Amino acid sequence: MSTHAKDQAESGHGAARYKMYLQIIPKLPVAAKVALFHMLSMSEPSKYVDFRTEVIVSVLRSFLTPSKPMSITATQTLLNRDPGVKGRIWVSTYVASAEPSIRDAMIRAIEGLHKGPPLQDEIKRFPVSVPIEAEWTGYRAAATEESRLPAISEKEKYDEMMKEVTTPTTVLYFHGGAHYLMDPASHRPTCKKLAKLTGGRCYSVRYRLAPQSPFPAAVMDALLSYLTLLYPPADAYHTAVKPEHIVFAGDSAGGNLALALLQTILELNRQSPSEPISWHGQTISHPIPLPAGLALNSPWLDMTHSMPSCTANAAFDYLPAFSAGHELPKHPACEAWPANPPRKTLYVSDALIAHPLCTLLMAKSWKGSPPVYICTGWELLADEDRYLATKLVKDGVCVVFEEYQAMPHCFAMIFNGTPGSRRCFDGWAGYIRDVTGGKPIASSFTIIEAKGLEETPIEVGTLSKFTEEEVQERVNKRIGGAKEVGGLDGLPSPSKL
Repeated sequence: MSTHAKDQAESGHGAARYKMYLQIIPKLPVAAKVALFHMLSMSEPSKYVDFRTEVIVSVLRSFLTPSKPMSITATQTLLNRDPGVKGRIWVSTYVASAEPSIRDAMIRAIEGLHKGPPLQDEIKRFPVSVPIEAEWTGYRAAATEESRLPAISEKEKYDEMMKEVTTPTTVLYFHGGAHYLMDPASHRPTCKKLAKLTGGRCYSVRYRLAPQSPFPAAVMDALLSYLTLLYPPADAYHTAVKPEHIVFAGDSAGGNLALALLQTILELNRQSPSEPISWHGQTISHPIPLPAGLALNSPWLDMTHSMPSCTANAAFDYLPAFSAGHELPKHPACEAWPANPPRKTLYVSDALIAHPLCTLLMAKSWKGSPPVYICTGWELLADEDRYLATKLVKDGVCVVFEEYQAMPHCFAMIFNGTPGSRRCFDGWAGYIRDVTGGKPIASSFTIIEAKGLEETPIEVGTLSKFTEEEVQERVNKRIGGAKEVGGLDGLPSPSKL
């Protein structure tokens, strides 16, 4: 690098640090107040977590509830950038070809699960199938923290990655970001860690984001990506992956997408096989194979945030608390939002907010599902995660459920390197390794303490007090109440949902 280039780079880094300091300085009073309450043991989290954890959660929360919210376009520009690939990681980009029949299959699943007025006007606006990019991600043992990818083709990068893959595990990964933020680039550290711990590889999908591409675009992209793994197009780098070696995984909104993909496949398999899926000149046989399992980190299951923990757990989470009558600040108008035609939420049209492929709490049945791993904290989404575990067991599904005491949303990705984060990744990756390795999975339900990480088994019957009827009533009431308090478009604010 020339001296001039070095000077420019240093100048750029200096400007970035300056902007960061300008963002942090206004948060110092928040940090000081939290520190004082923690030292005096006057805050609820101080009973469970250390000083550093509580301060970080509080500062993150203050960033996510700005007095002057950014527009959707500006937020996406800020957070959806690719920082480049560096370190002990292989990344190989592949673009899966579009297949028109994916849209037809998606419509059949949506209509089959829909309860209510006909969706003809909605369906007319559904997007078409488009080529979808994904990142093959693997662990690069011989690299250093400063290593860059070699200047070779994407196919050659994939081949080099495969030389280090030691198990058949393939993680089909869907990143979080409230369906409108983040990217496989932001989740490379997570995919790299899962690949390292499982000895396998991740296929991290760059699915279409809302509000520009609302539901069902992302679910269509997920289905296209799964079928690409099972039935590789002619230009694919990989050979066909056996379904018993695949796990759907994701965090937050990515967990929502993984479950929506599973429910889509279950619904298509329930229907008559008279309308098979055409796939690049072939016909996919019925039923569509199911994966070995699902592995979900703090999955977001309720578009309406209707469960009590969305307010009650506010002290433990950095996500802004939300309840009817207390709307978050509206996003200023921009190119991406408000939507046309208008809608209340970023992700989905008003008619489909409570659809079982959006609000997964409304799914009638999970019968036939492969095993599911769920980890959650004492976060805003805790009630919906607990309810899902209970519902899955009721429907005959094997469930491994881990609840981390006093931890916020997706904490293992936030507090990287802490004992709690390591325990979470060990549990998450251990399940993936076992379920794709053919080991029998037994249902278990465990609370992991914040201090000492002591593990306590719990009875599944104590996880959730809500019946299916009560959950459906809460969701429907929340949708009705939203009309009175100004809509749901303040939900969610920029966050790691």
